[in-house]
Amino acid sequence: MRIIPAIDILNSKCVRLSKGDYASQKIYSHNPLEVAKEFEAHGMQYLHLVDLDGAKSKHIVNFKILESIAQYTALKIDFGGGIKSTADVERAFNSGASQITIGSVAVDKPTLFLEWLQKYGPDKIILGADAHNRKIASHGWMQVADMDIVDFIHYFEKEGVQYVVCTDIEKDGMLNGPALNLYKELIAKTKIQLIASGGVSSLQDLYDLKAIACHGAIIGKAIYEGAISLLELSKLC
Repeated sequence: MRIIPAIDILNSKCVRLSKGDYASQKIYSHNPLEVAKEFEAHGMQYLHLVDLDGAKSKHIVNFKILESIAQYTALKIDFGGGIKSTADVERAFNSGASQITIGSVAVDKPTLFLEWLQKYGPDKIILGADAHNRKIASHGWMQVADMDIVDFIHYFEKEGVQYVVCTDIEKDGMLNGPALNLYKELIAKTKIQLIASGGVSSLQDLYDLKAIACHGAIIGKAIYEGAISLLELSKLC
């Protein structure tokens, strides 16, 4: 299982939110590159990098930070937030992203999303499937569609999607455990490579996600709050 630490960027700082609420932001570092280097120094191979400014502005904002992390580390970066156009996609890949996560465009413009999937390949495009009470949420989680998450993933799986990042919004940043039952259901009903996001608070949570065959697990606040140490994570990489 991929161990994937997360860096969320807001105003060029490394922050964490609770349930996606910008008003809840807590700053953990003024230097995202140094945080990424620390992850790499502890054996991490992957990074989930989120442009929160981009998500709000509806276009990529923090591509320079992506560039610097890609240049000065060997981390395989999954980048998301604010990717709304083909120009944004190109900018993300040209700035060093190994993969990009697309959520809102898949909801609003599925045809465009599928064009990107075909052009860049399913190994490069991750479907962002974030849910509030099983309904798909998009646009920085400000909009909730009347669409069940299983149906949403099924549709794109049939079109060739292989990787899905799924966040249960109620779990995000709350350190109260991941949405295991939802993930079990998604793994049972689809053949996608599922990356769990939200709620991881302990090593046991990671063991539980591995036991149900999650492809990866994104860890954010648990690292920054010291609930899981990088030394502990390094033994799982």
